[in-house]
Amino acid sequence: MSDQMSDLELKGRVSLITGASRGIGLAIARRLGRDGATLLCVARDRERLESAVEGLRREGARAEAICVNLTEEAAVRSAVEAALERHGRVDHLINNAGVARDALLVRMKTADWKAVLETNVDGMFYLTRAVLPAMLKARYGRIVNLTSVVAQCGNPGQTNYCASKAAIVGFTHALALEIASRGITVNAVAPGFIETDMTAAAGDKVRQEMQGRIPLGRLGRPEDVAGGVRFLLDEEASYITGTVLNINGGMYL
Repeated sequence: MSDQMSDLELKGRVSLITGASRGIGLAIARRLGRDGATLLCVARDRERLESAVEGLRREGARAEAICVNLTEEAAVRSAVEAALERHGRVDHLINNAGVARDALLVRMKTADWKAVLETNVDGMFYLTRAVLPAMLKARYGRIVNLTSVVAQCGNPGQTNYCASKAAIVGFTHALALEIASRGITVNAVAPGFIETDMTAAAGDKVRQEMQGRIPLGRLGRPEDVAGGVRFLLDEEASYITGTVLNINGGMYL
Protein backbone atom coordinates (compact mmCIF):
# COMPACT_ATOMS: atom_id res chain seq x y z
CA MET A 1 0.00 0.00 0.00
CA SER A 2 1.11 3.56 -0.64
CA ASP A 3 2.38 5.73 2.20
CA GLN A 4 0.04 8.40 0.85
CA MET A 5 -3.13 6.62 1.98
CA SER A 6 -4.69 9.88 3.21
CA ASP A 7 -4.40 11.30 -0.30
CA LEU A 8 -6.14 8.42 -2.07
CA GLU A 9 -9.34 9.35 -3.86
CA LEU A 10 -11.53 6.56 -2.49
CA LYS A 11 -10.70 7.02 1.18
CA GLY A 12 -13.98 7.23 3.08
CA ARG A 13 -15.91 5.38 0.38
CA VAL A 14 -17.46 1.97 1.01
CA SER A 15 -17.32 -0.49 -1.88
CA LEU A 16 -19.36 -3.70 -1.95
CA ILE A 17 -17.99 -6.26 -4.42
CA THR A 18 -19.60 -9.62 -5.15
CA GLY A 19 -17.64 -12.64 -6.27
CA ALA A 20 -14.70 -11.06 -4.47
CA SER A 21 -12.93 -14.24 -3.37
CA ARG A 22 -11.04 -14.80 -6.63
CA GLY A 23 -10.52 -13.80 -10.25
CA ILE A 24 -11.95 -10.53 -11.49
CA GLY A 25 -13.78 -9.78 -8.25
CA LEU A 26 -10.63 -10.11 -6.17
CA ALA A 27 -8.68 -7.96 -8.65
CA ILE A 28 -11.36 -5.26 -8.34
CA ALA A 29 -11.23 -5.44 -4.55
CA ARG A 30 -7.45 -5.21 -4.58
CA ARG A 31 -7.52 -2.16 -6.86
CA LEU A 32 -10.15 -0.32 -4.82
CA GLY A 33 -8.39 -1.23 -1.59
CA ARG A 34 -5.15 0.29 -2.87
CA ASP A 35 -7.07 3.48 -3.59
CA GLY A 36 -8.37 3.71 -0.03
CA ALA A 37 -11.90 2.28 -0.17
CA THR A 38 -13.35 0.19 2.64
CA LEU A 39 -14.09 -3.19 1.06
CA LEU A 40 -17.18 -5.30 1.70
CA CYS A 41 -16.21 -8.55 -0.01
CA VAL A 42 -19.10 -10.88 -0.83
CA ALA A 43 -18.93 -14.56 -1.82
CA ARG A 44 -20.58 -17.81 -0.78
CA ASP A 45 -17.48 -19.98 -0.19
CA ARG A 46 -16.53 -18.93 3.34
CA GLU A 47 -13.09 -20.49 3.44
CA ARG A 48 -11.98 -19.00 0.12
CA LEU A 49 -13.54 -15.63 0.95
CA GLU A 50 -11.86 -15.35 4.35
CA SER A 51 -8.52 -16.28 2.79
CA ALA A 52 -8.95 -13.55 0.16
CA VAL A 53 -9.90 -10.96 2.78
CA GLU A 54 -6.88 -11.88 4.90
CA GLY A 55 -4.69 -11.31 1.85
CA LEU A 56 -6.26 -7.92 1.20
CA ARG A 57 -5.66 -6.91 4.80
CA ARG A 58 -2.02 -7.95 4.57
CA GLU A 59 -1.74 -5.58 1.62
CA GLY A 60 -3.06 -2.78 3.82
CA ALA A 61 -6.70 -2.67 2.72
CA ARG A 62 -9.64 -2.22 5.06
CA ALA A 63 -11.67 -5.29 4.15
CA GLU A 64 -14.34 -7.51 5.62
CA ALA A 65 -15.95 -10.76 4.50
CA ILE A 66 -19.68 -11.11 3.93
CA CYS A 67 -20.51 -14.74 3.25
CA VAL A 68 -23.91 -14.99 1.60
CA ASN A 69 -25.59 -16.89 -1.22
CA LEU A 70 -26.92 -14.22 -3.57
CA THR A 71 -29.81 -16.45 -4.68
CA GLU A 72 -31.30 -16.29 -1.16
CA GLU A 73 -33.34 -13.09 -1.11
CA ALA A 74 -33.85 -12.82 2.65
CA ALA A 75 -30.19 -13.55 3.38
CA VAL A 76 -29.09 -10.84 0.95
CA ARG A 77 -31.41 -8.30 2.54
CA SER A 78 -30.16 -9.16 6.04
CA ALA A 79 -26.52 -8.96 4.98
CA VAL A 80 -27.01 -5.50 3.45
CA GLU A 81 -28.92 -4.25 6.50
CA ALA A 82 -26.09 -5.41 8.76
CA ALA A 83 -23.45 -3.78 6.54
CA LEU A 84 -25.34 -0.48 6.50
CA GLU A 85 -25.67 -0.60 10.27
CA ARG A 86 -21.90 -1.07 10.63
CA HIS A 87 -20.78 1.45 8.01
CA GLY A 88 -23.74 3.78 7.49
CA ARG A 89 -23.32 3.78 3.73
CA VAL A 90 -22.52 1.86 0.57
CA ASP A 91 -21.09 4.16 -2.09
CA HIS A 92 -20.12 1.60 -4.72
CA LEU A 93 -21.86 -1.61 -5.71
CA ILE A 94 -20.00 -3.90 -8.07
CA ASN A 95 -22.19 -6.81 -9.19
CA ASN A 96 -19.51 -9.20 -10.36
CA ALA A 97 -20.56 -12.64 -9.10
CA GLY A 98 -21.49 -15.11 -11.79
CA VAL A 99 -21.58 -18.79 -12.63
CA ALA A 100 -21.58 -20.83 -15.84
CA ARG A 101 -23.16 -24.22 -16.50
CA ASP A 102 -22.34 -24.89 -20.14
CA ALA A 103 -24.14 -27.29 -22.49
CA LEU A 104 -25.74 -27.24 -25.90
CA LEU A 105 -29.35 -26.15 -25.49
CA VAL A 106 -30.77 -29.49 -26.65
CA ARG A 107 -28.89 -31.15 -23.77
CA MET A 108 -29.17 -28.41 -21.17
CA LYS A 109 -30.76 -29.39 -17.89
CA THR A 110 -33.44 -27.12 -16.50
CA ALA A 111 -31.52 -26.99 -13.22
CA ASP A 112 -28.45 -25.62 -15.02
CA TRP A 113 -30.52 -22.98 -16.81
CA LYS A 114 -32.05 -21.86 -13.53
CA ALA A 115 -28.76 -21.92 -11.60
CA VAL A 116 -27.15 -19.47 -14.02
CA LEU A 117 -30.09 -17.09 -14.22
CA GLU A 118 -30.66 -17.17 -10.45
CA THR A 119 -27.08 -16.27 -9.61
CA ASN A 120 -26.24 -13.93 -12.47
CA VAL A 121 -29.55 -12.05 -12.71
CA ASP A 122 -31.70 -12.69 -9.64
CA GLY A 123 -28.73 -12.23 -7.30
CA MET A 124 -27.89 -8.89 -8.91
CA PHE A 125 -31.52 -7.81 -8.54
CA TYR A 126 -31.78 -8.80 -4.86
CA LEU A 127 -28.54 -7.06 -3.94
CA THR A 128 -29.09 -3.89 -5.95
CA ARG A 129 -32.61 -3.48 -4.61
CA ALA A 130 -31.33 -3.90 -1.05
CA VAL A 131 -28.52 -1.35 -1.44
CA LEU A 132 -30.42 1.23 -3.48
CA PRO A 133 -32.47 2.96 -0.73
CA ALA A 134 -29.28 4.04 1.06
CA MET A 135 -27.85 5.42 -2.18
CA LEU A 136 -31.08 7.25 -2.94
CA LYS A 137 -31.09 8.80 0.52
CA ALA A 138 -27.46 9.88 0.10
CA ARG A 139 -28.14 11.13 -3.44
CA TYR A 140 -24.90 9.48 -4.46
CA GLY A 141 -23.82 6.09 -5.73
CA ARG A 142 -21.92 4.16 -8.36
CA ILE A 143 -23.25 0.83 -9.58
CA VAL A 144 -21.18 -1.28 -11.97
CA ASN A 145 -22.55 -4.55 -13.32
CA LEU A 146 -20.29 -7.16 -14.92
CA THR A 147 -21.70 -8.47 -18.18
CA SER A 148 -19.66 -10.19 -20.93
CA VAL A 149 -18.65 -9.97 -24.55
CA VAL A 150 -20.84 -13.02 -25.17
CA ALA A 151 -23.91 -10.91 -24.40
CA GLN A 152 -23.14 -9.20 -27.71
CA CYS A 153 -21.71 -11.95 -29.89
CA GLY A 154 -23.10 -15.15 -28.38
CA ASN A 155 -21.19 -18.37 -27.73
CA PRO A 156 -22.22 -21.92 -28.60
CA GLY A 157 -23.00 -24.01 -25.54
CA GLN A 158 -23.74 -20.98 -23.39
CA THR A 159 -27.34 -20.01 -24.09
CA ASN A 160 -28.04 -19.70 -20.36
CA TYR A 161 -24.89 -17.67 -19.66
CA CYS A 162 -25.37 -15.42 -22.72
CA ALA A 163 -29.01 -14.83 -21.80
CA SER A 164 -28.04 -13.87 -18.26
CA LYS A 165 -25.31 -11.47 -19.40
CA ALA A 166 -27.62 -9.85 -21.96
CA ALA A 167 -30.20 -9.37 -19.21
CA ILE A 168 -27.59 -7.50 -17.18
CA VAL A 169 -27.19 -4.99 -20.02
CA GLY A 170 -30.93 -4.33 -20.15
CA PHE A 171 -31.08 -4.03 -16.37
CA THR A 172 -28.23 -1.51 -16.47
CA HIS A 173 -29.89 0.68 -19.09
CA ALA A 174 -33.28 0.73 -17.34
CA LEU A 175 -31.93 1.37 -13.86
CA ALA A 176 -29.65 4.15 -15.13
CA LEU A 177 -32.73 5.97 -16.41
CA GLU A 178 -34.65 5.40 -13.18
CA ILE A 179 -32.12 6.88 -10.79
CA ALA A 180 -29.99 9.37 -12.75
CA SER A 181 -31.79 12.30 -11.18
CA ARG A 182 -30.57 11.20 -7.75
CA GLY A 183 -26.89 11.45 -8.62
CA ILE A 184 -26.38 7.72 -9.03
CA THR A 185 -24.70 6.28 -12.10
CA VAL A 186 -25.25 2.75 -13.38
CA ASN A 187 -22.89 1.23 -15.90
CA ALA A 188 -21.77 -2.18 -17.11
CA VAL A 189 -18.37 -3.61 -17.93
CA ALA A 190 -18.17 -6.34 -20.58
CA PRO A 191 -14.96 -8.36 -20.34
CA GLY A 192 -13.81 -10.58 -23.15
CA PHE A 193 -11.72 -13.68 -22.52
CA ILE A 194 -9.87 -13.09 -19.26
CA GLU A 195 -7.20 -15.17 -17.48
CA THR A 196 -9.32 -16.72 -14.72
CA ASP A 197 -10.00 -20.15 -13.25
CA MET A 198 -12.80 -20.53 -15.80
CA THR A 199 -10.56 -20.02 -18.83
CA ALA A 200 -7.74 -22.07 -17.28
CA ALA A 201 -10.10 -25.01 -16.95
CA ALA A 202 -10.88 -24.84 -20.68
CA GLY A 203 -7.51 -26.40 -21.59
CA ASP A 204 -4.62 -25.24 -23.76
CA LYS A 205 -6.29 -25.94 -27.11
CA VAL A 206 -9.39 -23.92 -26.31
CA ARG A 207 -7.29 -21.13 -24.82
CA GLN A 208 -5.25 -20.95 -28.03
CA GLU A 209 -8.46 -20.74 -30.04
CA MET A 210 -9.68 -17.94 -27.76
CA GLN A 211 -6.45 -16.03 -28.19
CA GLY A 212 -6.68 -16.38 -31.96
CA ARG A 213 -9.97 -14.44 -31.89
CA ILE A 214 -8.47 -11.44 -30.08
CA PRO A 215 -6.88 -8.70 -32.22
CA LEU A 216 -4.54 -7.66 -29.40
CA GLY A 217 -3.21 -11.20 -29.36
CA ARG A 218 -3.60 -12.10 -25.69
CA LEU A 219 -6.19 -12.95 -23.10
CA GLY A 220 -7.04 -10.14 -20.74
CA ARG A 221 -5.89 -9.98 -17.15
CA PRO A 222 -8.27 -9.49 -14.21
CA GLU A 223 -6.41 -6.24 -13.57
CA ASP A 224 -7.48 -4.96 -17.01
CA VAL A 225 -11.11 -5.30 -15.95
CA ALA A 226 -10.44 -3.84 -12.51
CA GLY A 227 -9.01 -0.73 -14.15
CA GLY A 228 -12.21 -0.22 -16.14
CA VAL A 229 -14.37 -0.61 -13.06
CA ARG A 230 -12.17 1.82 -11.15
CA PHE A 231 -12.58 4.42 -13.89
CA LEU A 232 -16.38 4.21 -13.73
CA LEU A 233 -16.27 4.84 -9.97
CA ASP A 234 -14.16 7.96 -10.35
CA GLU A 235 -15.54 11.48 -10.17
CA GLU A 236 -14.10 12.03 -13.64
CA ALA A 237 -16.69 9.50 -14.86
CA SER A 238 -19.61 11.20 -13.12
CA TYR A 239 -21.24 12.14 -16.45
CA ILE A 240 -21.22 8.53 -17.69
CA THR A 241 -24.28 6.42 -17.03
CA GLY A 242 -26.17 3.67 -18.84
CA THR A 243 -23.14 2.64 -20.86
CA VAL A 244 -21.33 -0.64 -21.47
CA LEU A 245 -17.54 -0.46 -21.32
CA ASN A 246 -16.05 -3.19 -23.50
CA ILE A 247 -12.76 -4.66 -22.28
CA ASN A 248 -12.10 -7.39 -24.80
CA GLY A 249 -8.88 -6.68 -26.70
CA GLY A 250 -10.87 -5.81 -29.81
CA MET A 251 -12.53 -9.22 -29.93
CA TYR A 252 -15.96 -7.78 -30.78
CA LEU A 253 -16.02 -4.64 -32.91
